[in-house]
Amino acid sequence: MSKVKDFMKKKDIEISLKRYGIDALGAMAQGLFCSLLIGTIINTIGTQFNIGFLTTPVATVAGVDYTVGGIATAMSGPAMATAIGYALNCPPLVLFSMIAVGFSANALGGAGGPLAVLFVAIIAAEFGKAVSKETKIDILVTPFVTIAVGIFFSWLIAPPLGKAAMSLGNLIMWATELQPFLMGILVAVLVGMALTLPISSAAICAALGLTGLAGGAAVAGCCAQMVGFAVISFKENGWGGIVSQGIGTSMLQMGNIVKNPKIWIAPTLASVVTGPVATCIFRLEMNGAPVSSGMGTCGLVGQIGVYSGWVSDIAAGSKMAITAMDWIGLIAVSFVLPAILSLLFNAFLKKMGWVKEGDMKL
Repeated sequence: MSKVKDFMKKKDIEISLKRYGIDALGAMAQGLFCSLLIGTIINTIGTQFNIGFLTTPVATVAGVDYTVGGIATAMSGPAMATAIGYALNCPPLVLFSMIAVGFSANALGGAGGPLAVLFVAIIAAEFGKAVSKETKIDILVTPFVTIAVGIFFSWLIAPPLGKAAMSLGNLIMWATELQPFLMGILVAVLVGMALTLPISSAAICAALGLTGLAGGAAVAGCCAQMVGFAVISFKENGWGGIVSQGIGTSMLQMGNIVKNPKIWIAPTLASVVTGPVATCIFRLEMNGAPVSSGMGTCGLVGQIGVYSGWVSDIAAGSKMAITAMDWIGLIAVSFVLPAILSLLFNAFLKKMGWVKEGDMKL
C-alpha cells in the first residue's frame, strides 16, 4: 500500500474533492468560457452589428459551415478537457492528448457533454500521468494510453452521464416552470452560493444544461452574490472592490466568510428575493449558452447570455421583439435589486452586531 501511495505522490495523482470538485471543475468552466461562451458572444456581436467576417462561414467541415464563433463553439470539448488536464498538472504529452479525449467525451455525451467531459477527462488524465515517462518510448506510450483510455470511457460512460445530466437539468427546468416561486428561490440561492464557494457555478449550469426560467433564476442568484458583496463592502474596499467583486467574482470574500459566516447572510437573502422576482414577475429566461447562467455579472457574461438568448428567440420566431420590460427586468434583477436589498439586509445585521466594519476587507 505504501508503494502505491509513493507512486501516486510521485505522479501527482491526488484523489480528493478539492482536486476534482474544485480545481478540475473550475478549470472546465474556463475551458467553456474560452470556447462555447466566447463563440456565442462573437456570433451575437457579428449578428447585431452586421459584421460580415463574423457572420460568413470561414470553414466547411463534413458539409457543415462554421463561422468564427461557430469554430470556437465546436471546440468546447477539447477546450474543457485540456483545461482540466492543466488543472491536474498533466505532463505535456498527456495534456496535448486531452484534445482528442475532450472531443470524444463531449460528442458522445450529447446535451450533457460537459459533465461527461469532466469525468472522462479526469480518468484519462490520471491514467496518462501514471504511465508518463515510465518507458523509453514515452512519446508513443503516453499519448496512446491517454487517448485510448479517454475514448474507451467516452464510449462506456459518456452517453449515460450525458443523459443523466440532461434529465436532471430538464427536471429542474420543468419544476421551475411548474413552481416558479419556490424553485426561483431554490435555484437562485444554490447557484448563487456555488458561485461564491470555491467551486464553479458556471460549470454546474453548463453540465446540467440549465437554461430557460431556471437559467434566469440562476443568473439572479449569482448577481445577488456578486453585486451584493460589492456594495456592502464598499466602505472597506472602495471602487476597486466594486470592480473586483461586481464584475470579477464574489469568491474573493471566501476567506472573510470563513472568519465570519454571517457576512454571507445579506447577499443570500437578496437572492431569496431576486430569484422569484426573476421567475414570477419578469419571467426572465436564459436562452443563451447554459454556462452563462452561472456567471452572474462576471464580465457581464450573464447579461450578454440573456441578450443573446433574446436574439436567438427572435430569429427562431418564438419571440417577437426585445421589449422595454425585458430590459427593465434584466437591469433590476442583475443590478438594482441586489444592491438595494443587500444594503438593507446588511444594515440590519450590523445593528444586531452580527456584522462589523472591516469584516469584508479584502
